[in-house]
Amino acid sequence: MIKSNAIKFLLILFPVFFFSCASREKIAYYQNIEEVIASDTSSNFDTKLQPDDLLMLVVMAENAEAAAPFNLPSIIMQSTTEFETQQLRMNSYLIDAEGFIQFPVIGAIQLGGLSRTQAIAKMETELKKYIKEPKVNLRILNFKVTVSGEVKQPGIQNITSERITLIEAITMAGDLTDYGIRNNIMVIREKDGKKEIGRVDITKADFINSPYYYLSQNDHVYVEPNKTKVNASAVGPNTGIIISAISLLLTVVAIIIR
Repeated sequence: MIKSNAIKFLLILFPVFFFSCASREKIAYYQNIEEVIASDTSSNFDTKLQPDDLLMLVVMAENAEAAAPFNLPSIIMQSTTEFETQQLRMNSYLIDAEGFIQFPVIGAIQLGGLSRTQAIAKMETELKKYIKEPKVNLRILNFKVTVSGEVKQPGIQNITSERITLIEAITMAGDLTDYGIRNNIMVIREKDGKKEIGRVDITKADFINSPYYYLSQNDHVYVEPNKTKVNASAVGPNTGIIISAISLLLTVVAIIIR
């Protein structure tokens, strides 16, 4: 009778033990979203250009012939895909280590450190010296971020647009694993030639107002492993949890049978 009661007690204890270990506060995102009064950061965000950015710059004007000298000649080569053909036709400029590009007719122009909007305005101001009412189309061709650590698909994420949020980058990497620390995500960013490190808690909705909510070109996102993963790495996955569970159950059984 005692053994039967012990078995029943263990069957009840098992789900309680395994389902009560993790708390919502450590797992769920945006937990206090209702309490956060977020400012409209979307209209204020603008990508900053930096060295090694590869830019597409196309100059347009009412008089197409007047704008032609300011555009690189289109290169059309044999290609296996339409995408590759389009890439070969793009007008591209590399920002050098000093932040300059070499532009037809005008020469060296410093765009590094400027936002995309500022760079377009500067280009159009320079072009007005040569043509009437110029318009500039600017795009970063090699915008990318890196996501590593406790995510399901770590690696470099190539971004087709010029704006991506931290959550979007994590989602592209398959989301965090169960072992990822969600309240201390590291973002490594280069700013003005220096590395800076930001820490983000994505379990609290306040991070949508953080300077790291929107990622910049070449940002590195790192998700640290929790204690369970660190401890398990020495003896194998889940071994620590299993040993702890067995120890607890044996203790309970001993108490009941006694």
